[in-house]
Amino acid sequence: MTRTAIIAAFHGELKPLVRGWPHSTRNGIHFWAQRNEEEEWIAACAGAGQDAATRAFAGIEEGGPVDLIFSIGWAGALRPEIAAGSARNVAGVIDVRTGERFHCEAGAGELWLATSPKVADQAEKRRLASTYNAALVDMEAAAVARLAAARDIPFYCIKGVSDGFTDRLPDFNRFLSPTGQIRLARLTLYTTLRPWYWPALLRMGENSKRASQNIAESLSDFLDGRFSDE
Repeated sequence: MTRTAIIAAFHGELKPLVRGWPHSTRNGIHFWAQRNEEEEWIAACAGAGQDAATRAFAGIEEGGPVDLIFSIGWAGALRPEIAAGSARNVAGVIDVRTGERFHCEAGAGELWLATSPKVADQAEKRRLASTYNAALVDMEAAAVARLAAARDIPFYCIKGVSDGFTDRLPDFNRFLSPTGQIRLARLTLYTTLRPWYWPALLRMGENSKRASQNIAESLSDFLDGRFSDE
């Protein structure tokens, strides 16, 4: 049986794709699985950051070897022409911490993604775009790419754009737990008292929903209707 892993950070990034798939939780990792007689697709999320992505992949591997792997989820735009809400196939991933570059499968896309150890604000977005000539930024893909390369597994990356290049948003880093979870109550209180963030946060919410839907549609093209009757 061919096993395909799909790694994200949060359920919201996977929601349109895994709707109706059986769900389980183990060791703080959420899993969704769909299978037929020849193929199994397993999606997992454990939070933001490379450590969380590594845990999610390890959890999938506990069920057996992986034959194909996708890193999906939300990313920030590093160029003004990258439209929020769109989904982009990525050509390769750069680990900002180490400088490593990982190529996706040939023909997967043209844009490069920078994986940062923190949520990038406007100044950091400009720096990443200039330093790495990247078009998108996330916090997880480099870990997934590294694991795929170490195992010689074909790697793909599809990212949905949650925030535009010029969006002024709160510093989300202060609301991330050590395990990569969002401290939602603290974030809500913080932003409630700072109404100047509300318009950008509302746009981000709508863009994130559209981005997740577009990711799902891109992946569905790859799935080629295998589970449409289930």
